[in-house]
Amino acid sequence: MPDTTTAYDPARALELLRAGCGRPGQPAEDAQFREGQEEAIAHIVEGRGRLLVVQRTGWGKSFVYFVATKLLREAGCGPTLLVSPLLALMRNQIEAAGRMGVRAETINSANEGEWDAVEAAAERGEVDVLLVSPERLANERFVARMLGGPFAESALLVIDEAHCISDWGHDFRPHYRLVQRLLPRLSGDLRLLATTATANDRVMADLDDVLGPGLTTMRGGLARGSLKLQTITLRNQAERLAWLAENVARVDGSGIVYTLTKRDAERVAAWLRTRGLRAVAYTADSGDDRPRLEAALLNNEIDALVATTALGMGYDKPDLAFVFHYQLPGSVVAYYQQVGRAGRALAAAHGVLLSGDEDRDILEFFIRSAFPSKDEVAGLVAALEEAPAGLSTVSLQQRLNQSGGRITKALQLLSLESPAPVVKEGTRWQLTAAELGEDFWERAERLTALREDELEQMEAYLALESGHMAFLIEALDGDPSEVTEPDVEPLPESVDPGLVQDAVDFLRRSALVIEPRKMWPAGGLSEYGLSGRIAADDQVREGRALGVWGDAGWGRAIKDGKEVDGAFAPELIEACFEMYGAWAPDPAPQWVTAVPSLRHPTLVRDFAAALAERIGVPFVEALEVARDHPPQAEMENQVHRARNVDGAFAPFPSRVLEGPVLLVDDLVDSRWTLTVSAFCLRSAGSGPVLPLSLAVRWSD
Repeated sequence: MPDTTTAYDPARALELLRAGCGRPGQPAEDAQFREGQEEAIAHIVEGRGRLLVVQRTGWGKSFVYFVATKLLREAGCGPTLLVSPLLALMRNQIEAAGRMGVRAETINSANEGEWDAVEAAAERGEVDVLLVSPERLANERFVARMLGGPFAESALLVIDEAHCISDWGHDFRPHYRLVQRLLPRLSGDLRLLATTATANDRVMADLDDVLGPGLTTMRGGLARGSLKLQTITLRNQAERLAWLAENVARVDGSGIVYTLTKRDAERVAAWLRTRGLRAVAYTADSGDDRPRLEAALLNNEIDALVATTALGMGYDKPDLAFVFHYQLPGSVVAYYQQVGRAGRALAAAHGVLLSGDEDRDILEFFIRSAFPSKDEVAGLVAALEEAPAGLSTVSLQQRLNQSGGRITKALQLLSLESPAPVVKEGTRWQLTAAELGEDFWERAERLTALREDELEQMEAYLALESGHMAFLIEALDGDPSEVTEPDVEPLPESVDPGLVQDAVDFLRRSALVIEPRKMWPAGGLSEYGLSGRIAADDQVREGRALGVWGDAGWGRAIKDGKEVDGAFAPELIEACFEMYGAWAPDPAPQWVTAVPSLRHPTLVRDFAAALAERIGVPFVEALEVARDHPPQAEMENQVHRARNVDGAFAPFPSRVLEGPVLLVDDLVDSRWTLTVSAFCLRSAGSGPVLPLSLAVRWSD
C-alpha cells in the first residue's frame, strides 16, 4: 500500500511554485496554481494512490512533479525517477526545478560522458530527480546500479508523455513497453504519476491496464479557444512553399512549420530565407545546435523554426503565433499535440494544415515500415541460427538483403518481447531459447489497421470547411461543446501565381551535392579486389544533382523522361548546363562519359552526349556493362547495393582520356554505381572524376 504519512503543506507548495515561475533569486510573487495543479500535487505527496494527469500542453505538468518531489525530499523521502522521451526539450523545466532547489540530473544518449558522474552523485544522495529516456530501462548496467541502488527506495516514479505506453506510442518510443516491467522492481510505497497532454478513451484504457491498480485520473478540457484552425489542400510543393512565404510574413510573431521529412525541413527553411524571412531547420540531425535553435525561437530571434517531429513534446513557448503543417500528420493525436503548441498565452493564434499529393505516400511508407514482415524476421532468425556467437547489425546486412534501419528496428522490437527471442551482448545479437509468440503478429496487424484508420481520420479532418477544433476534441473523446473560436480572420487559401513560379524556380535551381564515398563496404568487393578505405586517387569527386526524383522542381520532368517518354527533354539539358555553370567544378572536365545500362542503353548516353556538346567538350563511351545485375532499387542496404555492382562495369581502356571527366547518370541513390564507375575510369588512366546526376533518391 502507498505510504500516507507525508502531509501536504500548501504554503510551502505555493512558495516553490513562485520560485520556479520567477527568475533566479526573484520569485514570481503573484503566481498561482492553475486549476487542478495543487490537487494533483497534494494527491501525490499524501500518497493517495497512482495518478494520471491529462492536461493540455502548457498547463504546467512539470510543476506538479517538481513541486511534489521537493516536498517529498523535505519530508525525508527518497528521490524521484522520471522517464521522459524527449529530455533534450526539457531544459526550461529543469531550470525552473533548479530555482525551486530541486537537484535534477539527466542520463540520456546526448550526455554519455556525464553518466558516471551523475550516477555517483545519485549514490551520494545528491540527486532529487533523475530524468532518463525510456531506452535506459533496457540497459542492464543502469538497472543494476540505479534501480538496485539509490532508486530502489524511490518515493515517486513519473512517466512523462505517458500515452507512449499505449499502442499509440509504439512507433515513437517502443521502449515504453518496459515501464510495466519496471514497476515491480521499485519500492512498495512508490507513488506513481503519469502525465500526458493527449489521451482518448482507448489510450486511457491502455494506461489503466498498465499503471493500475487504483489509477486515479485528473483530466482537463481539451478545447483551445485561442486557436484558429484551417485546412488547405495545395497539391504540389511549389504552391505550398508560396503559401508559407506569404503567410509566415503575414502573421505577427514567430512560429513553427512542421514537415514529415528532414529533407523537406531543410528545403522549406532555405526557401523562406530566400524570401527574406529568418527561418532555420530543426531535425534529428541538428544535434548540439538544438538548444541554440530552441532559444532563438523562444526569444523571437527567428520568424519560423521548420521542424520535423524532433521538435515535439516538451517544447514550451507560450506566445507562439502559428503552427503551420507543410504536410499531413499521420494521426489526430500527433496533430493535436503539434498544433497545440500555438497560442497558449495569446488571444489568437493560427493553426493551418496544408496538404499535397505526396502526403499519403510518405505516411503509407511509415505505416508499412512500422513492423518487420514475417519473411524479414525469418531471415534474421535463420542468420542468427547459423552464428551461435551472434552477429552485429553490419554482419546481418552482409547476409540479408534488408536495410540497416529495418534490421535494427526488427531486432529492437523482438528484444522488447517477454520473453525476448533475441538479446544483445555487446555489439552482437544472439538468439535465446524463447520463440516469438503469435501475439507479436496480432499486435502488428492491430496497430497497422489502427494507423490506417488514423490516417483516414486525418483525411476526413482535411476535408472540413469548418468545425475543426470540435472535430479534434470529439476524435480525442472530449466534449466538443466546450469549443470557442478566437475573433480573427482566417488566413487566405489562395496563393500568388508569381510567387508559385518563384518557388518552382527555387526548386529547380536548388542543386544537390553528391558527396563522395570514402570507404568500400564491409567485406569489400571481391570482383575488383577492393576493401577498406578508398584510395584518394580512386575516389569520385564531389558532384551535383539537378533535383529530387519526382518533386515539383525538375523531379517530375526527370521521372516522366525515364518512365514515360524514354528520353530526357531538351529543357533538362539546358538546366544541367546552367547548374554546371553555377557549380564551376575544379578541375574543369575535359570530356564527358555516361554510366552504361543494359535496360536503357540510349537514355543516359544520349543525354550525356547532348550535355557534352552544350558544354563544348567531347563525349566518349568509356564504360561498358561487364555483367548484368538487378536494379539497385531492389537492393535494400548499402552492402548489397555495393555488391550488386561488384564487377558490373569495366572501362574501354583505349577510349579513356587522361583529363578530368564529367561522369553522368540519371538517378543516384546509394552512390555505389558512381563510386565503382569512377574507380574503373581512374584505373584505366582517366583524370579526376566529377559526377553529375539528373536526380537523387537517397537511401540508407
